[in-house]
Amino acid sequence: MNKYFKSLLPILAAIIASCAQNAEIDKVTAQRNYESMQRSIAQGWNTWDTRSVLRHVLLPCGAAIDLNLASADGKRESRFFIGNRAEGAPRMRPGAHSYDGYYTDVTAEWNGLVLRVESAADSLKNIIIITPQQGSARGGKVIVSALTLWDRATWAETKDDRFIFKTMMDSTLKIVGKVSGKIIGSKRDEFVLSADNEIIIVCNRVGDENISAEEARAFVDKHYNSFVNKNREKYGDCYDEYNAMQNVLGWDNIFDPTIRRVITPVSRIWNVGWSNSPELGGFVLFCWDTYFASMMLSTDNKELAYANAVEITRGITEQGFVPNFYTESDYKSRDRSQPPVGTLAVWNIYRKYGEKWFLELLYGDLLRWNRWWDANRRTDGLLCWGSAPFEPITYRWWEFDGVNETEGGALESGLDNSQMYDSIPFNKETHQQMLNDVGLSSLYIMDCNLLAKIADELGQKSDAAELRKRGGEYAENLKKLWDGNRSFYYNKRTDTKEFSDRISPTNFYPLLANVPTVEQAEAMLQKHLLNPEEFWGDWVIPATPRNDPAFADNTYWRGRIWAPLNFLVYMGIRNYDAPAVNEVRGQLAEKSRDLLLKSWLTDGYVFENYNSTTGQGDDVRNSDKFYHWGALLGFINLIEKGFYY
Repeated sequence: MNKYFKSLLPILAAIIASCAQNAEIDKVTAQRNYESMQRSIAQGWNTWDTRSVLRHVLLPCGAAIDLNLASADGKRESRFFIGNRAEGAPRMRPGAHSYDGYYTDVTAEWNGLVLRVESAADSLKNIIIITPQQGSARGGKVIVSALTLWDRATWAETKDDRFIFKTMMDSTLKIVGKVSGKIIGSKRDEFVLSADNEIIIVCNRVGDENISAEEARAFVDKHYNSFVNKNREKYGDCYDEYNAMQNVLGWDNIFDPTIRRVITPVSRIWNVGWSNSPELGGFVLFCWDTYFASMMLSTDNKELAYANAVEITRGITEQGFVPNFYTESDYKSRDRSQPPVGTLAVWNIYRKYGEKWFLELLYGDLLRWNRWWDANRRTDGLLCWGSAPFEPITYRWWEFDGVNETEGGALESGLDNSQMYDSIPFNKETHQQMLNDVGLSSLYIMDCNLLAKIADELGQKSDAAELRKRGGEYAENLKKLWDGNRSFYYNKRTDTKEFSDRISPTNFYPLLANVPTVEQAEAMLQKHLLNPEEFWGDWVIPATPRNDPAFADNTYWRGRIWAPLNFLVYMGIRNYDAPAVNEVRGQLAEKSRDLLLKSWLTDGYVFENYNSTTGQGDDVRNSDKFYHWGALLGFINLIEKGFYY
């Protein structure tokens, strides 16, 4: 080593140290930006509490107006969830719901009562109007309660027709709630009113709560018209699919006190079912579901898009992967991940808003996740789904059931009971299914390619080179799964080295990786996607081809249509620009929209999955009626019509 080079070593070391320090500073700044953003959206009146859509909460102080119902026969109901299938549960018909609680509208049908509940909020002011609808049973009651939630040092006092919230967070702040209607009785923190008459609840600062019924109605109507008409004007002929998407996301938007974050889980029913802390709240975030939600939210709400992408990524395990699920009390699937679509969401959100701090905040975890797949799920140069044993943390159900077994591997795929994994052996030593999976390997190549672009944006040149090299190696190996005679990619057994004929829409995922040529892409779509014996029909795309015996099962991923499959196939098709491909892309967007609107325009529901023959979502019980990724069916058409990019 010559003297000149030796003299440069201290300078080079200083440069490297400076770069590392600057990277750390950037990460700290990004974290501060995110914390500030979360505080900015955890404000004001909204249906923040996951345990009832009829509970209006003021953040950050945790003051709440809770609405319960009682029928003439003495029955009482306190929990209200959209899509609840339990016997005797209220049927909730969702109306408009802005993300920030500016306007909400829902109709409750229960035990003969039919009541419309509207709210309009502006800063500390919130007006709730409850209106009996035609055919509502007589003699019912509405119980209006003043609650204080989540140990926020707030308390409520009741007097005459009013309640007062006081909080130690701001000793000068007093919120008064005035209840108008036919009051039947009252006791501490609770008013009982006749459900036969209109009820108006006005919450505001002391001295500003006295407004007339006419003024209250005008305030609520103004908010409705402003919110709805603005969106109608913006989205035009695409308003219905936008409305369905925005609505389900708006109603699913909550604040969870266990993590002190605004998040948008898949549905409130799932939150409650997974919760281990009912006194606080409860949430569950699923991996690819939440990334898809963040993309949909980024259509017109940057803050919520960021919040959901960040919170699911922050669920990353000690092993270095984003888990299938995570919830409160450090309960998460430490044996398995889920389809790697995080970088797809993050990159597209960044393209839309262009803020590098968002990338800085997530890049390190996304890179760890990318490397984890290669280190833990690779066999024969491609990836296999898997599930690995670990030391239990919470000793709850999913820390044991299916771990290091076929079931766990299938759950990692996100396609739980897919026929593709019937009879596929599981290697307990490698913790993998013995199947090179076309879908997973393709998603991973896409992840490498997009993460390399993020690395470029952040000046991480060596990472970008690493990612492109690894993605290129997988792309070359993926080509080996192409069957030229059948013009399709097939999963391949790692034990027998034979192709598997059990297919699904995931076999089109090489389009996401840009691996097929244009000619191959056209052949795949013509021979398989547009083939009515396999995937095409009045309603598309079935998770199981129509000529597979499992199609008739019509249960969960066996035979039914799932919006994320439509979405990922659509995004793959977008990588190709040829007349024949573009025509298929347009048809898929139109059919996806039509499937969503079939139920949405009839009864206001967005289903978890749909019948591939009838297009119904409500024909089986294991299709959640208000699950936000169903709205991907409409998001596809919004992208197609230019409302996203």
